[in-house]
Amino acid sequence: MAMDLRARFRKLGPRGFARWLLLKRVGKLSFRRIDELLAGQSLVGDPAVFDPGLFPWVPQVEADWKKVREELDALLEHRDLLPNLQDIQPDQMKVSPDDKWKTFVLYGYGTRSERGCARCPETARLLERVPGMTSAWFSILAPGKHIPRHAGITKGMIRVHLALKVPQRAERVRMQVDDQLCHWQEGRCLLFDDSRKHEVWNDTDEERVVLIFDVVRPMRRLGRAALAVQQWMLRLSPFVRDARRNQLAWEDRILAALETRPGAATVPH
Repeated sequence: MAMDLRARFRKLGPRGFARWLLLKRVGKLSFRRIDELLAGQSLVGDPAVFDPGLFPWVPQVEADWKKVREELDALLEHRDLLPNLQDIQPDQMKVSPDDKWKTFVLYGYGTRSERGCARCPETARLLERVPGMTSAWFSILAPGKHIPRHAGITKGMIRVHLALKVPQRAERVRMQVDDQLCHWQEGRCLLFDDSRKHEVWNDTDEERVVLIFDVVRPMRRLGRAALAVQQWMLRLSPFVRDARRNQLAWEDRILAALETRPGAATVPH
């Protein structure tokens, strides 16, 4: 056992080893126990995929989706500058090691990206009206992209996909959450439990884009307290700290590049 730990330390380095130890050995058990409590405290049940009608804010989000699409289209004119998911979160390399999953962050773990929101003000305004929203980003899947089966780390959040660009052959772009198969419809929200195993396929020759955002699961008082503890643990982890640092570094790079392009708008620093 000791030899295995030493080998892992040499392979991952100090920061990588600390991340592995926290999330895989210490945090995994603690998070699992907290998730069991959160499921029992949920006011909206514990399904894999949620009924959008349970959330009063969904109709307003869907009503304004074209404003978000307009800002997305402006971003996609510079898609070559957008980072891959693993550029922001290196831990996602095992899920997406290629350049077919790009992102643009607006909110990360409760922290607002002022530059990202300045470039997409209508999207930012829409998100600010969603109760309990904590993280938000555009998720851009290239043609042929497959995201293998994986799961998020907390049941305290509900993940929302607002579909912005769906290939014409919509039946060939899909997500399976547990044993439930889901498809996207432009302008509609898909809500699911990110802590359950899920897998995504884009078996088309077009890209698929959604605005992803997380909202706090409606829970009783004990569940809200347990989630606060879990989120405090997560914010202290190298996983979150590294992602924030990578995000700031990427913002510096993309904004500098955009400002050198003809006709590019200047974003406040």
